Amino acid sequence: MYPRCLAGLRARLLIQALMARKLPPKVQISVNSRRGDNTIRPADVEAPPPPAKRPVLMHPELKQHFKKWFPWLTISFVVANIVMFVVTMYVDDCPKNSDSCVAGFLGRFSFQPFKQNPLLGPSATALEKMGALDVSKVVHRHQGWRLISCIWLHAGVFHLLANMLSLVIIGILLEQEFGFARIGLLYLIAGFGGSLLSALFIRSNISVGASGALFGLLGAMLSELITNWASYVNKVAALLTLVIIVVINLAVGILPHVDNFAHIGGFLSGFLLGFVLLIRPQFGWVSQGYARPGYSTKPKFKIYQRILWIISLILLIVGRELNVILAVEPNW
Repeated sequence: MYPRCLAGLRARLLIQALMARKLPPKVQISVNSRRGDNTIRPADVEAPPPPAKRPVLMHPELKQHFKKWFPWLTISFVVANIVMFVVTMYVDDCPKNSDSCVAGFLGRFSFQPFKQNPLLGPSATALEKMGALDVSKVVHRHQGWRLISCIWLHAGVFHLLANMLSLVIIGILLEQEFGFARIGLLYLIAGFGGSLLSALFIRSNISVGASGALFGLLGAMLSELITNWASYVNKVAALLTLVIIVVINLAVGILPHVDNFAHIGGFLSGFLLGFVLLIRPQFGWVSQGYARPGYSTKPKFKIYQRILWIISLILLIVGRELNVILAVEPNW
């Protein structure tokens, strides 16, 4: 009897000591009351249900700035380029002008021989009829519309597929973030800038393709990264990735029959436009919707963002006027 009574007394004292230490609610002490076994063991208890998550309320300004747009404009651009290529092939009518068309089973839509066009496309005459960039006609016949129409034409299937794949990848990403208005304006102005620079240096051949506009989107992505630098987490990784992509695409211009002047002109135009069109409010200004009344308001844009905006806008205006003067000067 004595050993058992002593063991029970020790158990009760131990329970009181443990209870005095305020054990966590998930641990419960139980004593087995069977004879011969007064061992103290922790008993399993069910964990309390997790607290309900509080609904995250977003300030209306934050909803506006982080809204995801549906990229309908980029899809429309892709469809428009494909339609223009089909129309160009219809105007070309290879069987009427050549006896050795590629994919003759397509009839009127068959391609020119590889010796004339290795990209599986129409003839230069058909592209010129549809609005290819011909500097002599821009200068002497005042057909300035060719500076815009040429960006909707492509020299062949391979050319079209490469550009449309790039447009889908880059255009959708930018349009979802910044909306159709800014991206559409950027696309057209960058394409126009690429055509201007191409007209300055390529005066003996025609030029077609959306590459200038696409490089404008790449340039805008780079300037957007710079002007919105504070909002990125992995800044260096994002910058290196984008620079590598730009360098690889510019290297493609070394290949024969590729208009790298349009690439450079579009890239520079898009790079400057990115500072103007793709500027984001600083995070402190956006997040002040969470602050209590009386919180000191922060300016919408940082000083360096405003400086880049002004400089880029001035360079765009001056560069455009200079390029137009040089491109249409007959005695240049």
